[in-house]
Amino acid sequence: MATGTDQVVGLGLVAVSLIIFTYYTAWVILLPFIDSEHVIHKYFLPRAYAVAIPLAAGLLLLLFVGLFITYVMLKSERVTKKAQ
Repeated sequence: MATGTDQVVGLGLVAVSLIIFTYYTAWVILLPFIDSEHVIHKYFLPRAYAVAIPLAAGLLLLLFVGLFITYVMLKSERVTKKAQ
């Protein structure tokens, strides 16, 4: 059973994810249909970043997953050699 702290942290992560999803959806899907002179455009980055930021985040995620897998494999190899 999750403690109160775990539930608060989980709710916070869900809230942050929802805010990011809503912002990104408005930025990519809704903003192209609004006049470029409208005041709402000052709250969003240029459209080129709509591709660059998720691409960079995905590459960093793959990098960290690869590093973690490499670390675990090397660590388990050392334990196996010590056991022999």
